Amino acid sequence: MKNKTFSSNLLLFLIPLLGENVTIDPTLVFENNRIRDAYVALQAWKQAIFSDPRNLTLDWVGFHVCNYTGVFCAPALDNRTIRTVAGIDLNHGDIAGYLPEELGLLTDLALFHINGNRFCGTVPRKFEKLKILFELDVSNNRFAGKFPAVVLRLPKLKFLDLRFNEFEGTVPSELFDKDLDAIFINDNRFVFDIPENFGNSPVSVIVLANNRFHGCVPSSLGNMSNLNEILLLNNALRSCFPPEIGFLKNLTVFDVSFNQLLGQLPDTIGGAVSLEQLNVAHNLLSGNIPASICNLPNLQNFNYSYNFFTGEPPECLTLPAFDDQNNCIPSRPVQRPERQCKLFLSKPVDCNSFRCKAIVPSLPPPPVFSPPPPPPVYSPPPPVYSPPPPPVYSSPVYSPPPPPPSPPPPVYSPPPPPPVYSSPPPPPSPPPPLYSPPPPPVYSPSPSPPPPSQPPPSLVYCVRPPPPPNSPPPPAPVFSPPPPVSYYYNSPPPPSHSPPPPPPAPVFSPPPPSVYSPPPSPPPCIEPPPSPTPCIELPPPSPPPPVHYGSHMPPEYPPPAPVYEGPLPPVIGVSYASPPPPPFY
Repeated sequence: MKNKTFSSNLLLFLIPLLGENVTIDPTLVFENNRIRDAYVALQAWKQAIFSDPRNLTLDWVGFHVCNYTGVFCAPALDNRTIRTVAGIDLNHGDIAGYLPEELGLLTDLALFHINGNRFCGTVPRKFEKLKILFELDVSNNRFAGKFPAVVLRLPKLKFLDLRFNEFEGTVPSELFDKDLDAIFINDNRFVFDIPENFGNSPVSVIVLANNRFHGCVPSSLGNMSNLNEILLLNNALRSCFPPEIGFLKNLTVFDVSFNQLLGQLPDTIGGAVSLEQLNVAHNLLSGNIPASICNLPNLQNFNYSYNFFTGEPPECLTLPAFDDQNNCIPSRPVQRPERQCKLFLSKPVDCNSFRCKAIVPSLPPPPVFSPPPPPPVYSPPPPVYSPPPPPVYSSPVYSPPPPPPSPPPPVYSPPPPPPVYSSPPPPPSPPPPLYSPPPPPVYSPSPSPPPPSQPPPSLVYCVRPPPPPNSPPPPAPVFSPPPPVSYYYNSPPPPSHSPPPPPPAPVFSPPPPSVYSPPPSPPPCIEPPPSPTPCIELPPPSPPPPVHYGSHMPPEYPPPAPVYEGPLPPVIGVSYASPPPPPFY
């Protein structure tokens, strides 16, 4: 089928499709409508650029949009006979400007990478039209305002990278119900309690570091069977250490350093058999280090410095890398003063005082109670009771001889549940993470969580432009989903005295109402090009001195809130297009 040609003689008009007016030159001829729409979107974006020191958009002229720098075309998924814009990559361009609403015309876009620039404002609400967008990387820019709720309406999104911006406020709990593989929202200004549905996320990597999260480390993370790496460092988390980490058989990196965790390290961490990097430094932990941790077969680096531990097994001293400085361990060098240790350890820690909610298993656990006695013990007429197995409680009604004492026993003995529940005892086949419903008629079905409400559109504005990261853009990518594993993930056991209660109503905090408003019309459509006043670059403040392990005197009690300004560890695996910051391990 030959491609239709759209003569621009018919296109001599203004296209106010999404809030900007782009004039199409009457001499241009486009190979199809999608290329024409891409031309409109890219020309509107070029008008919204204030500075392009590397001249990446210099050749964004004419109707051959597939030849523009950073623009990649491919056959359309729904019509392989026509070309369309499938990807945009302007990483490390140092471009200043904002994202216009016209970018919503790129409906075939699968990849959008603008890491390492100076874009301000926020993610346009018209991005919701990008129904097949797979990777969204706007990291290392100057975006500000509320969490861009439009990303919750991208049905195919797998990779979300918002790190190193100035986003603030809360993070919608719906984010952790999306079928994402990677979430990077570190190094922003998010302030909120990590929600209870955190464990619903099927991600393999999640990085929340260097924000202002507080409250408990959620025990629901024990449900995240796909998880390879989780970084929660440098927040204000204050609770005891969740023992559910031991359920994560694929976990390789766990970093909760520079928080305010208290109590002891649970022995169950020894169940995380794939763990390679464990960092709990700069917290308020105490007690003895469990030997099960240092006996982990793959553990390479264990940092538990700057706590109040009082003992460590000899196995820890044989690890390839460990740091036990500034604790209260007798006979070890560089420990806290004895007076400081006694003062802290004299105040016992009550983990129940934090009121952290217990884990809600992703799979219903088997019942703890032993199966009731067989029906014949309580039901004198077994022939009458056995024929109608489906109606468990109706069998006494149909029994021909209804002696006075016999009907109650059949009603009391509903052992049909054992036959109904007998199928689960064999190991269940691994379900899709966290979304498999519980086995049918064993328990009353728990209320299904309401679908995430469509958040109102984000406010588009250019305010408080953050200083650019002082470090150069990150190196090549090193991240991907985990390889399939053949183990069976078992949810934590229920209480020993009763079947597990139905899960509490999920905490789906909708985004704050009435905060979002339609974006104001930015100035770029006015000639001459828009004034960069809304996004004036401010001189970056001098960064605080980084924290160097073991380089400063031990803090006096109570220890100050830890501060960490260093880079994040690497993300290991097959590469995504936009890499994490350089490693520090």
